[in-house]
Amino acid sequence: MQRIGFIVFPGFQVMSLAATSVFEFANREMGEPIYEVHLLSETGGSICSSIGVSVATQPFDDTSFDTLIVGASSDNEPSTPGLIKFVRQALGRCRRVAATCIGTFILAEAGLLDGRRATTHWNAARTLQARFPKVKVEEDRIFIIDGPVWTSAGMTAGIDLALAMVEKDLGADVARAVARKLVVYHRRAGGQRQFSALLEMEPKSDRIQSALAYAKGNLDTALTVEQLAEAAHLSPRQFSRAFRAETGQSPAQAIENLRVEAARLMMEQSRHPIDVIARQTGFADRGRMRRAFLRTFGQPPQAIQRIARAKATA
Repeated sequence: MQRIGFIVFPGFQVMSLAATSVFEFANREMGEPIYEVHLLSETGGSICSSIGVSVATQPFDDTSFDTLIVGASSDNEPSTPGLIKFVRQALGRCRRVAATCIGTFILAEAGLLDGRRATTHWNAARTLQARFPKVKVEEDRIFIIDGPVWTSAGMTAGIDLALAMVEKDLGADVARAVARKLVVYHRRAGGQRQFSALLEMEPKSDRIQSALAYAKGNLDTALTVEQLAEAAHLSPRQFSRAFRAETGQSPAQAIENLRVEAARLMMEQSRHPIDVIARQTGFADRGRMRRAFLRTFGQPPQAIQRIARAKATA
């Protein structure tokens, strides 16, 4: 049996506990207790969440755990020395150590993320990078596995992280069955974006919104700055300046993000070959699309397509 230690602390987010349901349903799917979940805290006893609901916990001790997961809190406050010491020691005693949402900050404080890739809630990613420059923060990932250290984005991404653990331990079929029983899609790929390209850009003016709408409807064409500027009824120079001011991106970056998102959706909703998807979403060839996918998702198109087809089969 694998012991899962899940750390909570005063003010923890109840939503982070949702990940533990994955292990519960994995036990049900297997018909035997594969996982044994323990709620832990520095002091033990009753720990109150951010919404006022309390849970009973065991105090930190020498109990061995296969997996240690740090939950998330509402506020990103410095951790206590006892918590940091316990987490720091865990890397040498556990097969894997993980954190959900801004629980990643605790792993960083303990030094477990130095030189490693990690993610967290998109709203806290830049703060994480600024406070811990040795961490290789990838702010737009659902979850990241770097050796024995696992980190996930905010809230529901902890479920994806736990499903990935079950898949690693018990196989893809069990993970898919658990996902179905939890009424969620089979786990999102770790490289999937935390939110859509258009939501990320959030243009303020009608002109820039019109240009983006034009771009999204014509991704299979070259889409020059001149074309986009004409759609926005601006000169190319005015358009480029206004576009960057409103979206924080260059037109070229934005178009690539839209193309990558459209290509991923085609992979999820059709069985077109990668060459066809590359042409229909405006990439000149599959090599250019591959480079764009690696920049955006950290995975090549083939990996995203395999996951999409596995979901379709399930």
